[in-house]
Amino acid sequence: MKLNPVLAALLLSTAALSAAAQSVPSGTALPAAATCPTGLPEGARCLNGRDYLGAWYWIAVPKDWTPETGVLVVHAHGGPALGEPTLARATADLQRWSVMVRAGHAWAGSSFRQGGVEVLAAGEDTERLRQIAVAALGQPRRTLLHGQSWGASVAARMAERYVTPDIDPRRTTPGPQPYDGVLLTSGVLAGGTRSYDVRLDLRVVYQALCNNHPKPDESAYPLWMGLPPETKLTRVELAERVDACLGVQRKPTERSAAQQQRLTTLTRVVKLPEQEVLPHLQWATWHFQDITLRKLKGRNPFGNEGVQYAGSPDDAALNRDVLRYRADPAALAELARDTDPTGRLLLPTLTLHGIDDMTAFVELESHFRDNVTESGAADRLVQVYTADHAHSYSSDAHYVSAVGALLDWVDKGDKPEAASLEQRCKALAAVWQPAGGCRIRADYQPAPLGSRVPTRRRAETATPGVRRP
Repeated sequence: MKLNPVLAALLLSTAALSAAAQSVPSGTALPAAATCPTGLPEGARCLNGRDYLGAWYWIAVPKDWTPETGVLVVHAHGGPALGEPTLARATADLQRWSVMVRAGHAWAGSSFRQGGVEVLAAGEDTERLRQIAVAALGQPRRTLLHGQSWGASVAARMAERYVTPDIDPRRTTPGPQPYDGVLLTSGVLAGGTRSYDVRLDLRVVYQALCNNHPKPDESAYPLWMGLPPETKLTRVELAERVDACLGVQRKPTERSAAQQQRLTTLTRVVKLPEQEVLPHLQWATWHFQDITLRKLKGRNPFGNEGVQYAGSPDDAALNRDVLRYRADPAALAELARDTDPTGRLLLPTLTLHGIDDMTAFVELESHFRDNVTESGAADRLVQVYTADHAHSYSSDAHYVSAVGALLDWVDKGDKPEAASLEQRCKALAAVWQPAGGCRIRADYQPAPLGSRVPTRRRAETATPGVRRP
């Protein structure tokens, strides 16, 4: 086997290479050296490849990084993307999270083996990549698991599966341990059984107001399905329908009075800003189709029984007109088993979330906190909030300070508080200011999820440890 020169430089000896090859999952080749994407720091080294199940990945190593002293950040990306996995997906993640490499840490991120809502499978892909990275780089001093957005649910579930409870998170006892700490950013942390409720609400309220998704002359289907399999509707066509009804792509002065009234009603009832209506409606179309048809074979996990919609000029009429659906208990339980974090944290876990995030509501953190508390793991969780509306990225200073605080928690037992993280962030802001500065709000606590998304009757699921009010 001929080694790539860059990879050879990363491995200390022929013996190390032999040991590494034995630790890689069966059928997986070692990664190849590759030119780093733009945005990586000078002197960084990059590797990429595709594992035996089809997941593409990148590994990036900063200059002078060594496993004896270094930290590896293993990343689970958001989305989820639909369709076949691509290297371009992993490339975009590396570029977005280049701050980890610029801060001196090695980074590894997978495209996952498939598109769609498959949380546990994505976790398996991420863990497999960690093994590949360790084989290529050597065992790092510390390994952190980072989940972003939907990937935060992936990371939360991973932390329940790949950590042995009887191993001290600070490694004061012997034994292998894949991860030392967990960072969850902008997390979808109420699982698929609750995080998507707002999108069903959007579908039924939008249809009551607009009646064009589907149109009256199109075949009817239950809205929880997203789209029937034979439908060829495109995202451009959906955007045209939404604009025709609501005028969301027009200036307010260019909307008709009827468009403005419908848009105002929809945003008040569903509690979404107007710029978020189309993105959430797209997710409630194609992601719902992926979940209900591909994943659950035509069964429905979504319901709105008992929901009382409010905020329209005539709530009684609205609640009479909206379509009502009852979730299939077996489908709900299956979705929960894959997507719902149990809250049984086994490692130091730090979450970071923008207060005005309209993609993953900050109130999802309340549900996660309650699950963690009921599972007896509250001492392993710290939640921090920032004055951000952005979902995909807040600021370099936030992430650098969060990783530093998480490492101090793991190494020294110094559990951070929001106030201490705020001070750490402000101290770093001068260095990282060009990328956004520090906007941590140490005194903020989110309201319950039910204050944002109406509660509803639902069947009990079989997932242990998950709250089912």
